[in-house]
Amino acid sequence: MSVHGEIKKVTTHTLQWMKQHGEKISMLTAYDFSMARIFDDAGIDVLLVGDSASNVMAGHETTLPITLDQMIYHAQSVVRAVDRCLIVVDLPFGTYQGNSKEALNSSIRIMKEAGAHAIKLEGGEEVVDSIKRIVGAGVPVMGHLGLTPQSIYKFGTYAVRAKEEEEAETLMVNARLLQDAGCFALVLEKIPAALGQRVAKELKIPVIGIGAGMHVDGQVLVMHDMLGITKDFSPRFLRRYLNLYEDIKGATEHYIKDVKSKDFPNEQEQY
Repeated sequence: MSVHGEIKKVTTHTLQWMKQHGEKISMLTAYDFSMARIFDDAGIDVLLVGDSASNVMAGHETTLPITLDQMIYHAQSVVRAVDRCLIVVDLPFGTYQGNSKEALNSSIRIMKEAGAHAIKLEGGEEVVDSIKRIVGAGVPVMGHLGLTPQSIYKFGTYAVRAKEEEEAETLMVNARLLQDAGCFALVLEKIPAALGQRVAKELKIPVIGIGAGMHVDGQVLVMHDMLGITKDFSPRFLRRYLNLYEDIKGATEHYIKDVKSKDFPNEQEQY
């Protein structure tokens, strides 16, 4: 049995079932009502209201500037569109680091004000107390290890993480810690495929990759990258399924030409 067509509502339990039965989990980011409705209608399993909105929606260089209020706004828009898929929302930078009480309060705001199903936060050992506190309050938590974009100034680069044995072992330890703390799933970003396979094999919870190879339990991409709306970002892990940048630009140029030449609107397009 496949989850497609069988499950009316995807839950954290559904993802666990998928891992156990070897069915891959599909996940995309979404930030607005219209796109979320299309993705849900297509049968996506998980939508992530990502702090990548800071980049692709607001034009910031990093994910750091986006606020909790802005994340809640995007999450509300996505929640209104969705009937079936699981909706996970990123806790933005500065709303959970170093303070488990603030982390819980941020999570509760997202759940109450947006109606989301779960939250996601970045980090390992340093966020375990926060995860336990959030999960203890009944809020499902998705972890995130490997390249953690909120820590970009610490890393200084968006290069592949955990290539060296020591960092790989630290990532393994942190993955187990996140599972033990109560995370229902884990995102691994931009790490060697062999390490992604090892984590997915050792953990009981689903492991979703973005540049973590084919042997994890699912995949996630940023919608603007997958649809080819962005054109300057071309990491090895990205497959563009459309080239909407050129399509939309071409349509816009056509529209401008028709307006200028008085071809639009024509007799049939007016009252």
